[in-house]
Amino acid sequence: MKITDIECHILVAPGLRDDATSSSQDNIVVLVHTDSGITGIGETDVGPWIAKAVIESPSSHTMALGIKDLLIGQDPFDTTALWEKIYVSTCMSTRRGAGICAIGAIDMALWDIKGKALGLPCYKLLGGAHADHIVPYASLQPDGETVEKYQASLIDWLLLAKTHGFVAAKLECTLGGPYRHQGLDGTDEQMTEIITACRQAVGRDFTLMVDVQYLWRDAKSALRTISHWADLDLFFLETPLRTDNLNGYATLVREAPMRIAAGEWLTTRFEFAELLDVGQIDVAQPDIGRVGGLTEAIRVCHMAEDRGRLIVPHCWNSGIGIAASAHLAAAIPHCPFIEYLPAELTDSLLRVELADDGLEMKNGELALSNKPGLGVELNRDALEKYRTQPLVL
Repeated sequence: MKITDIECHILVAPGLRDDATSSSQDNIVVLVHTDSGITGIGETDVGPWIAKAVIESPSSHTMALGIKDLLIGQDPFDTTALWEKIYVSTCMSTRRGAGICAIGAIDMALWDIKGKALGLPCYKLLGGAHADHIVPYASLQPDGETVEKYQASLIDWLLLAKTHGFVAAKLECTLGGPYRHQGLDGTDEQMTEIITACRQAVGRDFTLMVDVQYLWRDAKSALRTISHWADLDLFFLETPLRTDNLNGYATLVREAPMRIAAGEWLTTRFEFAELLDVGQIDVAQPDIGRVGGLTEAIRVCHMAEDRGRLIVPHCWNSGIGIAASAHLAAAIPHCPFIEYLPAELTDSLLRVELADDGLEMKNGELALSNKPGLGVELNRDALEKYRTQPLVL
């Protein structure tokens, strides 16, 4: 089998707002075609125009070759060899950041091809399932132009998630910092009130996590607030500090009353090595598309397992990435939850319409899919409906 072509489709939902903090407004879907008629599907959560440019850029010299040029004619089964080939041959321009995200979308599609060709789900190719189900958590991003409306929206989403059958949810409670929603300007005390109200709304038998989205600049500022959250019984606190504040993360791991989670933006196992060994985080959160695909994500998972840490994958795109997260989670023993966004709990048209993730939740659990590859059904009508025209520079 040989790779014959790579297509990059940029999708944009109507009414995209560049002042919103949700990357589900746009997407890049990568289709890898083969001479056998099998097509693999992948995506990555990064600026889609950037990823498309990285993939389709022509070769420049031996350390800045074109990714598409490198892959045409190659065997898609050679996932690890192709990952290393692309990484080395494009290293001057794609060693980190958007370049690795672009590789991640392609790698995801290559694993999809392998599974489809063999008639096996990807988790079988990654080593087999450690359990017969996966536990999802509902990832809740509320709306509201005031703190009061924001709290009401978050509680409404939380109760809807519980009614839908979820046994766990993550509260995106961000009243300040770079991710604050719609310019909200709230205090740390108000954030504590919101999280306390959410805990009271669902009771103690429901797992809660909190994402404050890089709110604080230093560990001392974070500890002044989160030291009062011990009685809220939070499973983890996600991204309390900026990504590169590794010493600050280590301080929080030692002193915070809950697990500390991070890693959604990281690319490659090399960055995760720093986060695990210097930052000492309790929960690593590789995003499969961003970290470099399933090939690199499974390496990160093994690193975390060796250090006694948990894996909870990040995913904020469509059903394509959700399916990839489910396959990764099934194939490792230390992943208690995955981030899950069913159509009933999202207002993103791309998430609702683009792809069926092939997963079904019952009693708060996702049964493993036996569909080959990622098990994703791509909605071609949605692909055409939301596809943008190429930029003219």
